[in-house]
Amino acid sequence: MKLQSDFPLKPYNTFGIDVKAKLFARFDSVQELQELLQMPELKQEQKLILGGGSNLLFTKDFDGVVLQNGIKGIEIIREDENYSYVKAGGGEVWHAFVLYTLEHNLGGVENLSLIPGTVGAAPLQNIGAYGVELKDVFHELEAAHIETGQTQVFTNQDCRFGYRESVFKNELKGKFIVTSVVFKLHRTHQLNTSYGAIKTTLEEMHITQPTIQDVSAAVCHIRQSKLPDPKQIGNAGSFFKNPEIPVVLFDVLKAQYPEMPAYPVSELTVKVPAGWLIEQCGWKGKVIGNYGVHKNQALVLVNYGGASGHDVQQLAFDIIQSVEEKFGIRLTPEVNIM
Repeated sequence: MKLQSDFPLKPYNTFGIDVKAKLFARFDSVQELQELLQMPELKQEQKLILGGGSNLLFTKDFDGVVLQNGIKGIEIIREDENYSYVKAGGGEVWHAFVLYTLEHNLGGVENLSLIPGTVGAAPLQNIGAYGVELKDVFHELEAAHIETGQTQVFTNQDCRFGYRESVFKNELKGKFIVTSVVFKLHRTHQLNTSYGAIKTTLEEMHITQPTIQDVSAAVCHIRQSKLPDPKQIGNAGSFFKNPEIPVVLFDVLKAQYPEMPAYPVSELTVKVPAGWLIEQCGWKGKVIGNYGVHKNQALVLVNYGGASGHDVQQLAFDIIQSVEEKFGIRLTPEVNIM
């Protein structure tokens, strides 16, 4: 637990933006975190909690302290006839946790395979993919209050999960640090293969009776074929949320654009794929100097090397404006712009 100053953050954000933090420290336990939070020199500093840096776009140096969550450990804490309750440290890599569940034949997160980031960051935005959201398997989490260091338990209801939303992105934003999460995982599996290309991919793999391991393999294959590896091309995965719009508006747009896809959310709203909207505006594969929009997935903005956070931010704003002008739908970034 060493406090470092003028710390380079380029290796700690998947966009690979070259910025620095005024101060930086990593904690590997709740006790170390509490000790850091009580340090007089950090009391008044702005604080940023860093997991895998996969949901951040830095547009400038961070004038405060970056605290990296390094709390590890995964264990089954109790079981009943239907479920196993698995506790994971906030600093665990998300996909490493998914692999643990597959090794122990526990279902529920296989559709969330290969999502970048850490366990501690996952509940903050209620990560989701291929018809599954974190809230579906979430039991509770423990978090430390940034001001006092005291820990508090939050239940599923306490977290107030929504689409890429939680209480930690709203009224409790910047007030807590997630130290561990407990998941409620199925001992008897309930596969979800209806969303996206999972069913087609399984058929191509000649699998007719899939296991959770097969579903995970299919999801990994789809993601690797569509999304660039941040280790090779700087990106933060999906940059925008899929917008939810009134059915009335969708019906009007559908008359103009018969091929427009949508997924029902309720009787009154539908979700439209942001990637489709962006692609229709001509952005897919567009390269502007050393940054642009990925050629295989219009939702992904990329840094080919040396781009600034301002460059990517301006690209995002231009995309938002063009989609709004064409469709009357305003996109919302999923990535946190700092």
